[in-house]
Amino acid sequence: MFVNHAEFPPIKQGKEGEFLAWFAWSSAIYKTFNGFISRRLLKATDGSGSFVGVVEHESKETFMAMHLSEERKKAWERVAPLLEGKAKPHFYEEIMRADAAAPPGGGS
Repeated sequence: MFVNHAEFPPIKQGKEGEFLAWFAWSSAIYKTFNGFISRRLLKATDGSGSFVGVVEHESKETFMAMHLSEERKKAWERVAPLLEGKAKPHFYEEIMRADAAAPPGGGS
């Protein structure tokens, strides 16, 4: 599995509701892409108001097909005016999993 963890910059004053609506709207678009597994939005518990987006894809190739698409470009153009900067992406490949669905010993 390929995972993108994007740290969003601060949301402009009074724009959090629009940002949350954008995230829901863009998730509906992204989930139509081949290889999409999930997308989550996390909000910091420290009161900072910061957000992190987590996207899971079957592979780096399927993620990059979505990431380089016109749909994604348009989605980011739509959210840019709500943000105080640019998101910081981080990319990961899953090497071990520990959850109720995983077999003993990890692995994916």
